[in-house]
Amino acid sequence: MASSPEPTPELFAALREFVRARGESYLADPNVTSVGVGHKVRGGRRTGGIALQFTVGAKAEPESLAALGTEPLPSSVTVAGVQVPTDVVQRSYRPGFRVVEEVGADERKVRVDPVRPGVSVGHPTITCGTVGAIVYDRQDGTPYVLSNWHVLDGADGRVGDEVVQPGAYDDNRVDGTGLGPLTRSYLGIAGDAAVAAVTDRAVDASIVGLDVAPEEIGEPELGDKVVKSGRTTGVTHGVVRRIDAIVKIDYPGVGSRNIGCFEIGVDPAHEPDGGEITKGGDSGAAWLFKAGNGRPTRVLAGLHFAGEGGGDVDEHALACLPQSVFDKLDITLHHPESEAAKRKPGKPGKPQPTTGTGYDVRFLGVEIPVPDLDPAVRDDACLLDGSSRIDYTHFSLALRTSRKFAFWVAWNIDGGGLRKLSRTGIPFVKDPRLPAAAQAGDEVYKDNRLDRGHIARRADLLWGSAAEAAKANHDSFYFPNITPQMDDFNQSMRHGIWGRLEDAIFADVDVDHLKVSVFGGPVCQDDDRAYRGVQVPREFWKIIASVQDGALRASAFLLTQNLDHLETLDFDEFRVYQVTLGELQERTSLRFPDVLVGADTAPAKPEAEAVRTPLTSMSDITWS
Repeated sequence: MASSPEPTPELFAALREFVRARGESYLADPNVTSVGVGHKVRGGRRTGGIALQFTVGAKAEPESLAALGTEPLPSSVTVAGVQVPTDVVQRSYRPGFRVVEEVGADERKVRVDPVRPGVSVGHPTITCGTVGAIVYDRQDGTPYVLSNWHVLDGADGRVGDEVVQPGAYDDNRVDGTGLGPLTRSYLGIAGDAAVAAVTDRAVDASIVGLDVAPEEIGEPELGDKVVKSGRTTGVTHGVVRRIDAIVKIDYPGVGSRNIGCFEIGVDPAHEPDGGEITKGGDSGAAWLFKAGNGRPTRVLAGLHFAGEGGGDVDEHALACLPQSVFDKLDITLHHPESEAAKRKPGKPGKPQPTTGTGYDVRFLGVEIPVPDLDPAVRDDACLLDGSSRIDYTHFSLALRTSRKFAFWVAWNIDGGGLRKLSRTGIPFVKDPRLPAAAQAGDEVYKDNRLDRGHIARRADLLWGSAAEAAKANHDSFYFPNITPQMDDFNQSMRHGIWGRLEDAIFADVDVDHLKVSVFGGPVCQDDDRAYRGVQVPREFWKIIASVQDGALRASAFLLTQNLDHLETLDFDEFRVYQVTLGELQERTSLRFPDVLVGADTAPAKPEAEAVRTPLTSMSDITWS
């Protein structure tokens, strides 16, 4: 049996990537109810070592597993070169709203104005849950109450339904307790969460029983002390005992769902009355981190959504990670107007490009420089502060002045930290740091079928801290990262091979640290068709670099687009080819770094072949 390794930040990061990449495959086993990272348990006591912890609906001897429709779980896993033992615990889960015990009327179970976190709330067809926090729409500042999907929405709910406060179990006169419409909801790997607008009452963000309002979002670690205030059990205290978990829960009316979360056990220094840190009706409550003096902080740790299943004597709670929930629901703890007032004066709604945070040449652990320009075209590069490299958040590019498009764009993707952010309301704009005449703007795209096509995919750039991801989201819409593409072409390629190349490498290859670097751009040819003052590229290239088992690999692709009939806007078929980096160099005005050329995975083209065969599926790609 593998010994428990000492916990280090590097090991935690590697385990987090492991669970995100492979956790749901374990949950496909009907007996496995969750997988996460916790302390190794020996003799019923937690040790200081780390383990990958599985929970199962039923523990059984190896010879009995087949009868349960399950298979043995590994005794250890190897992550980042470290052998990590596993634990298997018998445990099941259920959403926290099924059973609501009447404890007697109090301020949490009546209509309140202003509405506060910690009080009863729910969809009219659901018993009740808890208001977790007062939050705001990131775009227009609309105030919302935050709770769970299974509290505000549920199998029978619909966006637009009137949410009631208190919940129907606490006051069945739902015609007089309306709070506002269900606005957004989500149930899936990012969490169990929903928001409803507050239309006819004031709001008070301070939590009942704790008298603090969350102002920041945190990320839980093993051993963190937390506290929550719920509709049923009131104020209870806990300790984070498992992180980076994925749990399988059966939701009435919709079936089994996998939810990303962390687990909280009883804080032995603050054992709850009756031994329960949560009961039915607490769903949606906010868990806050506690300070060293034991008082609640203003940092949100998670959103409570479930507890132990029936017959499980181990008292614990499950909570969604707040950042995932906030990204999915497009919400914030701060009113956008109050945040805007803190910023320096400037044009509202016009983000400024970030400097100094562009493509990282050592992102994969080996230095991969950006492409060089051929001497014949170097004078055509647009310069910023004397350099042809122009940096944005998580990507950089070189802009070709005469063509008004990029020579190349280079970007990094952290597959283990990608976020989901809305693109609503973000305008395509010219970079104010660069000459407007060197950029193809809206004048090219109006009143025709040309789409604004991202070179560095917006979704690839949304990683890092919340602020980083939000900035990258905006930066991706600057016109130097955009090229004109026929609308059918642009929309289709998102679902075809070209649009799925970056996703495919994560799905098909064990990429070290879930990190990838990508280079791409248009192929500018002298006979490209002129249209509205620009020559529209008809080919595009892309190189995807990764480290696999410690070795650098680079795969190059070419996409050909036919725009022979641009004036009539006819559209011809496009195809994707895997080519060598040498072939790309022959078609572009670029020279790729030797370290990439030496890592090329494409098979050499046989001399007898006039042209390469186009890719017909992802399985045609040679990644290593």
